[in-house]
Amino acid sequence: MSDIHVLVSPEAGRGRAAGTATEVLDRLRSLGGHVIDLSGADAAASAANARDAVAAGAERLVVLGGDGMVHLAVQAVAGTDTILGVVPVGTGNDFVRALPGVPEDPLEAAAVALGNPDPIDGIRVGDRWVASVATAGFSADVNDRANRLRRPKGQSRYTVATVLELPALKRRPTTITVDGTAHAHDAVMIAVANTAWFGGGMHICPDADPDDGLLDVTVVDGVGRIELLWFFHRVFKGTHLDHPKVHTHRGQRIEIAAEVAFWGDGEPITTGNTVLEAVPAAIRIVR
Repeated sequence: MSDIHVLVSPEAGRGRAAGTATEVLDRLRSLGGHVIDLSGADAAASAANARDAVAAGAERLVVLGGDGMVHLAVQAVAGTDTILGVVPVGTGNDFVRALPGVPEDPLEAAAVALGNPDPIDGIRVGDRWVASVATAGFSADVNDRANRLRRPKGQSRYTVATVLELPALKRRPTTITVDGTAHAHDAVMIAVANTAWFGGGMHICPDADPDDGLLDVTVVDGVGRIELLWFFHRVFKGTHLDHPKVHTHRGQRIEIAAEVAFWGDGEPITTGNTVLEAVPAAIRIVR
């Protein structure tokens, strides 16, 4: 087997990834791989190492971490021949929910990460890539708050962040243009999805398919605080789409005109007017 380049997030899963890393690396070696650890002192160093390895022709990049580490890796591998494998050890692990063949157990996932790849779509936002969901409005505010919370851990962190952000709920005049057709919204939150989940298991765009070359858009218009709590209660089950203030769109190119900050895969990506495009087969991934 050829070289296996690896990125480890010491922060994903609140340190669990760092503690599991040795076992996973040993597992990869036991399967015949020559492991090259690209993990840097911080995210910027890891990102640079990943870009350099891919540019030099790395065959495979295996990520041990959560959605943030997947996002970092996708910046390097999207649009290339490098295969991406994911060992999920994060807080939300929303991206791997769309990879049914990836086990929750890190050692089992490490073995799967060495399998054959399938191509999936990616979301291109300027010079950035998003693997799962790009979001703006209240959902992005919650994401920002959750990333700054030390406790609680896991999915509960997003619940606490939601409650803390409710007093600052805003409606934003927004125009969303889908493949040339404009739609006016009084948006509280916007999600543009390649895969179905975000926010630690919220089934925000239940019909999103990373193989169809299209992006699914869910917009929540003009709701108050109580209605929004109802929305978040139902979104984990994916039963929110029948609410009269929830609107959906689907297309290859999504243009959003609004004064908002966009987050993708749980990471800040851009602000203001934004164009998001589905790029078919942009990521070669083991799933």
